[in-house]
Parts: sequence; C-alpha cells; structure tokens
Amino acid sequence: MNFIRNQLLEYGVDAAWVDTFSIVILVTFVMLLCIIANFITKQVIIRFIAHVVKKNNIKWGNMLLERKVLRQLSHFVPAIIIYYFASSFPTYKIAIQTLALTYMMIVAFSVVNRLLTVFNDIYQTYEISKTKPVKGYIQVTKIMVIIIGTVLVIANLMGESPFILLSGIGALSAVFMLVFKDSLLGLVAGVQLSATEMVRVGDWIEMPKYGANGDIIDISLNTVAVRNFDQTVTMIPSYALISDSFINWRGMQESGGRRIKRALYIDTSSIQFCTEEMIEHYKNIHILKDYIVGREQEIEKYNRVNQVDRSNIVNGRALTNIGVFRAYINEYIKRHPGIHQEKTLMVRQLAPAEHGLPIEVYAFANSVKWTVYETVQADIFDHLFAVADEFGLRIFQNPTGSDIKALSQELRGEGACATYNSVNTLQLNKINE
Repeated sequence: MNFIRNQLLEYGVDAAWVDTFSIVILVTFVMLLCIIANFITKQVIIRFIAHVVKKNNIKWGNMLLERKVLRQLSHFVPAIIIYYFASSFPTYKIAIQTLALTYMMIVAFSVVNRLLTVFNDIYQTYEISKTKPVKGYIQVTKIMVIIIGTVLVIANLMGESPFILLSGIGALSAVFMLVFKDSLLGLVAGVQLSATEMVRVGDWIEMPKYGANGDIIDISLNTVAVRNFDQTVTMIPSYALISDSFINWRGMQESGGRRIKRALYIDTSSIQFCTEEMIEHYKNIHILKDYIVGREQEIEKYNRVNQVDRSNIVNGRALTNIGVFRAYINEYIKRHPGIHQEKTLMVRQLAPAEHGLPIEVYAFANSVKWTVYETVQADIFDHLFAVADEFGLRIFQNPTGSDIKALSQELRGEGACATYNSVNTLQLNKINE
C-alpha cells in the first residue's frame, strides 16, 4: 500500500485522493492476481494432471476427477492470496482474514466430503462391497463433518473457541435426536444389516408391505432401494428391514435350484380300479413298464399269501388309475432334464377338497433364472394336463360358459325329440281308433 501511495505522489496525484486510489488499485491488483492464479490452477495444472491420469488409466485418479476434487481444491488458491494481502488493509485486516479463513474452512470440509464419496466409489469396485456396504457409515461421517465444520465456521466468525459452542450442544441434544431420528435409526439398522448380512446389494427381496419385489440396487443410511421387476424403484426405510418381516431369495439363488410346488386337481369321479385292458395299455408306456410289472408281482404275491378272493374287486389289493398316474409323474420328473435330481423330489396326494383330489409335484428346477424356471414348470404341467386322459382321469374344472351352452343345447334337443315322439303317438292312436 505504501509503495502504491508513494508512486501516486510522485506522479503528482492530489494527496486527498491518494489513499482512495491506492485502495482501488490494490483491490484491482489482488482480484486480477486471484483470477490469473485460479485460471492457471484450473486450466493448466488440473488439465495436466487430468491428462496424466487418463493417459495412464489410474482408476482412483479418474474418480477424483469425476467427483471434481481437484477443481474444489483450486478454490484454496484465491483464498490464500486474499489472506496474504489482508495485511495491506490495516483497517479491515481482521475482517478480511476471518472471511478468507472461513472460506478456506468451507472448501476444506467440501473436499473432505468429496474424498469420502471417492472412497465409497473405490470401495464399490471390490466384491466385498456387496456383502459389507459402507455407504451408511460414510453418510454418517459426512453428517459429522458437516456438524463439526458448522461449529468451527461459526466459532471462527464469532472469534470464540469452538468448545464454548460445543458445550451448548448438550442442551440441544433433544432437538438433534428429533431432527436426526431417521438417520440414527438408519445407522443402527445399517450396522445390524451389515453385521448379520441380512441383505446385500443384488439380493432379491420381497416385502409386500412396501410393495417391493425385486433386486436391491443400493443400501444407504436411511433407505434401501429396490428395483422391482416392473422396473419401478421402491425405497424402504433401513430400519424397516429390522422391525418388519421380508423374504430374501438369496438362499434360493445360492442353492442352484428353485422349488416347483404346484398341484393338479383330479375329478374324483374319474378314479377307478385298473382293468386288465388298462394294465396292458400302461405296460406300453416306456417309463411305466418296470413299475407295472413289479407292482403286479407284488400284488399277486400278497393276494396269494393272504388267500384273497378276487371275484370281488374290492377284496385284496389292486392297481388304481390314480396310483399309476402318480407313479408316472414321479418317473417323468426324474427323467426331466430341467429338474435338479439331487434335491427333494416327490409326488404326493393332498387332502381332497371341493375342487377334487390334488396331486402335487414337489421338486426343484436346476436353474434359478426366472425365465428358465417358469419354462421348466410349464413344460412339466403342459405334459401332465395332456397325458391325464391316457389314464382315464379327468382334470377338475368349474363349469364354463361353453359347458352350460352345450348342456342347454342338449336339453333343447332332447325336448324336441320328446315332443316329436308324443305327436306321432297321438296320430297313431287316432288312426287306430
């Protein structure tokens, strides 16, 4: 400032205007210096660093550039220049230094937050991030950085020790508990979810209460994002996964097989004992031949040993079409290429009800892919629906409109025939008379 003042006096500037002109010139100089320094930092140094990073394909360097950490650091340069030149303005020195220092503190906390985000980005590139997500912890750290930064900035502007402000926070703890209730609950839930591995990114979960049925795409401090199969996204509070029940299909996906549990409903009026003709017909079915022969020998031996009178079909033991059909289903799914043969495989009868006798297929597809699973299941039941008639069995189905229409047409036909026969009888009687 003195140098500028002396130069102005040498050029003959009026002494009354020297101080004003000196301040204007110095402020202009500082502003130009800040602009030039900022330009050099961003357009030269940062561009050079970015070129080196991209050329050598440094992964963490690319992430620093994407999150604009270096660009944020460049804001320190003009702040440092202003802080350095604050002594040139004795009257405003303290105010300028306080504001410059405050600005540098804000930039520093912003850089820390961006670095935390970069750390999370780098961590997510590792496989462990799917089982041990740290996004919730990073968000908590960011909140702490913001709180600490706010306290330090206010303390700096007031010119007081930050400990004085921190001592007053105790009285506001209830307010903080209320404001950050969801965050605190989310933090506790996040720790439990991570420690117990209840959910991971990529898990398929089902939570009807929140309308969620799909894959987890993100686990954060407060929410768990689920991309549903209709491509919508459901946000579930983290603590809801601790307090409420949900289905995690990870076990099924890791097992290598998905359960098929579906029943055919047989019309009970079509169930009967097998005749000799039916048994001979079943022997022509390749996968049933050994079963039929073995069962015939077993039944014949039982009836002979117990001297059963087979003149009445009710006596002793005999094959039924429903039993043979159940054996056929069992042999069929054992040979199906889409069924996991090392897991539980069973064909069973359930309790009969108003819809008939349920024959349930309990097995596991050898693929956990949804489309493959549905294809295997449909392929099996397509075949079973088509083959049931070969065993003299009818699949139960409630009457449809076409059934009622056919019945009404049949009844009308019978009525017309009855009327025609009555007219003919009357005419014959008259002739005879």
